[in-house]
Amino acid sequence: MQQEIPPLVRELAAVAHVAAHQPAPPAPATSAPPLPAHPPAVPPPAAPCRACRGSAAAAVLADRDDGTVVRHGGAVAKAHAPGTDIAAHRARLAVAAHPRLAGILLPPLPVTAPDVHGRPVTAWPYGTPVDPADPDAAPWEDAAALLARLHSVPPAELPAPLPPMRGPAKAARAVARMGAAGPHPAAAPVRAAWRRLPGWARGEGPPPGPERLCHGDLHLGQLIRHPAATGPWLLIDVDDLGMGDPAWDLARPAAWYAAGLLPPLVWSRFLGAYRAAGGPAVPPEGDPWPRLDVPARALTVQTAALAIAKSTVERRDLDEVELSVVDACARIATLPPELAREVSS
Repeated sequence: MQQEIPPLVRELAAVAHVAAHQPAPPAPATSAPPLPAHPPAVPPPAAPCRACRGSAAAAVLADRDDGTVVRHGGAVAKAHAPGTDIAAHRARLAVAAHPRLAGILLPPLPVTAPDVHGRPVTAWPYGTPVDPADPDAAPWEDAAALLARLHSVPPAELPAPLPPMRGPAKAARAVARMGAAGPHPAAAPVRAAWRRLPGWARGEGPPPGPERLCHGDLHLGQLIRHPAATGPWLLIDVDDLGMGDPAWDLARPAAWYAAGLLPPLVWSRFLGAYRAAGGPAVPPEGDPWPRLDVPARALTVQTAALAIAKSTVERRDLDEVELSVVDACARIATLPPELAREVSS
């Protein structure tokens, strides 16, 4: 018996089908188009698509609470999280489509149905993602250079107003999710490390220093080659993009390095490439940790909190990598108060 395709996937497949067969990409826009009150329904393809050399079946690339992504040929359609702030969503799309971000962010494609089941929908060119099975080929230097270029874009040249970068807010949600999942013996050091962070890193206010345009959720899954296989690397997923502390975008690899999960040579290559490209998040030379410490600690807490929440729901033990991040939180929690104040200032 053929499995029934969920309505959301079916409608996203239709959006991706239309986006994949546009005659030509439009000129880059400087502002996001208004959402129609009643977007037109687009029927899904009912037969094999000759142009895509494939079948009418949707290829589901991701299906999570924060987004569902479906591919058809050279395009993907994404249903963003329920409850997405529409004004901020439009602003982020406008930035991604802006000519100033060409060669840095993947630009969106027009969509015929920008709202499906009450969730905003976007379409994007399909690109080749980083191969998780080949860590030696991971494009750390390319990621660093793209971040440096992103952080260097003058906000005054972009459509206003720009929303805040959502990194600290996501960290706060991760800690709340850990608590909602139920009691766990590893949760105490994570909460203790969280309490030692300054308020801005917990999403309670703006950062203390100058704000820059930030990605907000940098990891290797946020890069693709476009055109697929042969094109340059580009940053994707603007759901968390906005104004904030650019050090946050370096925090995940910094946290992995501090926890022993990222080899020192890889961290050195990443940091060196960022500095070589003129990235403003850290000084051009010398010790970067006074700038990276707080965001790296926050990302360590976020990672540990999500690991505990997932393991609690799945009724399983923490794996070796997850335990190493929890252990890092335990070390953070024992940081002397005077040192915590010094690195947070």
